[in-house]
Amino acid sequence: MRIKPASGRQVPDPDKGGYLPPEGRNVEPNLYWLRRIADGDVVKVSTKTAKIKGADK
Repeated sequence: MRIKPASGRQVPDPDKGGYLPPEGRNVEPNLYWLRRIADGDVVKVSTKTAKIKGADK
């Protein structure tokens, strides 16, 4: 699933180290990321939205 930090949040990324990048990335849906979604720290990004935004670059 693709996620990105909620507005104004910095979220530790235990898989890559550091923080989740502002543009987000694909992650495995595990307990850590599902909890971050439930707490409002990150938001899921639809695949269509990610492809459209990536096309602008």
